[in-house]
Amino acid sequence: MKVFAVAGASDIATVYMADMGGGRLIEFVEALQLPYTRDERWILMVSTLFGCPVKCQICDAGGQYRGKPSAEQILSQIDYIVDKWYPDRRVPARKFKIQFARMGEPALNIAVLDALEQLPRRYDAPGLMPSISTIAPHGTDAFFERLADVKNRLYADGRMQFQFSIHTTDAVLRDQLIPVRKWDFDRMAAYGEHYLRPGDRKITLNFALAKGAPVESDVLLRYFDPACYLIKITPVNPTCRAVQNGLVSYMDSLRPESAQALASQLNAAGYEVIVSIGEVIENQIGSNCGQYVLTYLNGKHPVIDGYSYQVQTL
Repeated sequence: MKVFAVAGASDIATVYMADMGGGRLIEFVEALQLPYTRDERWILMVSTLFGCPVKCQICDAGGQYRGKPSAEQILSQIDYIVDKWYPDRRVPARKFKIQFARMGEPALNIAVLDALEQLPRRYDAPGLMPSISTIAPHGTDAFFERLADVKNRLYADGRMQFQFSIHTTDAVLRDQLIPVRKWDFDRMAAYGEHYLRPGDRKITLNFALAKGAPVESDVLLRYFDPACYLIKITPVNPTCRAVQNGLVSYMDSLRPESAQALASQLNAAGYEVIVSIGEVIENQIGSNCGQYVLTYLNGKHPVIDGYSYQVQTL
């Protein structure tokens, strides 16, 4: 792996751009969750595919699919950042979160599970918490069956986060936003019953919410028990794909209260709701969810409030 460019600031977020050989480019990210320090909360985001065949309408990481990194190639992204700060690989952060969510749908690469198996013995990190975010593509049952086993053996008692990214309760619109075959809500709910064990964290239902995309509590309640699921509402971050598809964020990133009416409705239905907004400067860096600096650099599409941070070549 050769890191050839970076963008960002070490006290907020940094995007690393790397060549894995054969023209297969990836990005990976480290970020702090302000106001917490690196020793308190440290977040890494790694790529699980070279490109992504899914092409979600809000995500710049889709397209130019070039295959699947090996477990060692996935872990090398983590190694690069950990070795920069902690050469002995003893990570003191009370929460050391590794999100398999920069580029690529993780369920399409079984090597993600091999990497998860190795993490606890690769780093001395008491705060280690992997996070898997998925659209639950059709035909990935074997991945999810093994994921539950890995979680139960290595990350029990709430030491793994699991998230379904669904973005709307409208089935037709969901198919437009995520244009591949995928599990319906009934199949997700069945897996949730299998996956959850006492002591686990609730499964997250993530909505990167665009204007006009409904989130109906009565639909959610048909499938997802508030005792087992929580809801996260995030903005549609400024991406080339969102601009091209005419998607405007339901929530104003500068005004978290703009999501309050929806959050209150979901609270009234019994759901715990997290309104999650990254730092605005992270949009400028290009480190937030759905962003991908290399796509912007290659496409030159203007994106208001995004990708304005200078890229430094190495």
